[in-house]
Amino acid sequence: MESTQLRLARRPEGEPDDTTFSTTTETLPELQDGQVALAIRYLSLDPYMRGRLSTAKSYAAPVEIGDVMVGGTVGEVVESRFDGLEPGDFVLSYSGWQSAAVVDGSQVRRLDPSVAPVTTALGVLGMPGFTAYAGLLEIGKPQEGETVVVAAATGPVGSAVGQIANLKGARSVGIAGGPDKVRALTEEFGFDAALDHRSPDFRDQLAEATPDGIDVYFENVGGAVFDAVRRRLNTYARIPVCGLVASYNAVGQPEGPDRMPGLMGQVLSQSLTVRGFIQSEFQKSHGRDFVRDMGQWVADGRVRYREDVVDGLENAPAAFAGMLRGENFGKLVVRVGG
Repeated sequence: MESTQLRLARRPEGEPDDTTFSTTTETLPELQDGQVALAIRYLSLDPYMRGRLSTAKSYAAPVEIGDVMVGGTVGEVVESRFDGLEPGDFVLSYSGWQSAAVVDGSQVRRLDPSVAPVTTALGVLGMPGFTAYAGLLEIGKPQEGETVVVAAATGPVGSAVGQIANLKGARSVGIAGGPDKVRALTEEFGFDAALDHRSPDFRDQLAEATPDGIDVYFENVGGAVFDAVRRRLNTYARIPVCGLVASYNAVGQPEGPDRMPGLMGQVLSQSLTVRGFIQSEFQKSHGRDFVRDMGQWVADGRVRYREDVVDGLENAPAAFAGMLRGENFGKLVVRVGG
């Protein structure tokens, strides 16, 4: 069995480009006891992958030059030497950017296509959905009547954050880029208000949409959006820091005066809670509750999701670069085969 693989060719300075990845074809090893052979059907593309291209200190080791790029996948079992899995089963694995893989059967999770589309295991019912669920409820702790603001709000994490906030009785305000995304926030995802950060009067719109200030800000972006939001924060506001995608491709420090003293002064004077997190730290405490709650919310339509599906593994690099620019609309998934 052969696998087409995308491997890290060089570490990018700034935005990933055509020279960042190389394509190879490898013959997979013969199956051993306890293993399964997978035909990869879907590959997840996520912002965290940009950090894996860099050797900068982080919570996870970087991808080494020449290695297959990492990523969550949905695969179909084509051969099995693992009890409990057989050809035709769909499984969630971490097989990366390739068309086929041989993995230990103990390291995959069987999916049931009759319960939900298998792609949801990469999105609303998978890592992004859990990130929204655990980060908002454990750190944000939204209370009834409070205002929750979330950036990158049409993405898989942001859209779930706003909808969960509504389910908890809070008021949700989403920030996105472009009129189509802004319209979807209220019409499709049920946000109470939606703003376009590209609008020249964005700060005025934000003030109008948050007349009582902001109690929870779920941070996915950073940069100019955070600079506007922090001026609206209430005393005791909570800020779960999930991502800072605005600076992922940065090659130097931002221009202008040092804003750190002002920010730290605000943290002190307003008793703000600012906490970064990695979703895996909450698996033990929130994993079972997430499976129960999000599964039910998606099933009965209280949480909706959108997927942005790109065809062809060869198009993953361009789609990945576009995602970092905010071009995707919903959970970005590559249809690899099948």
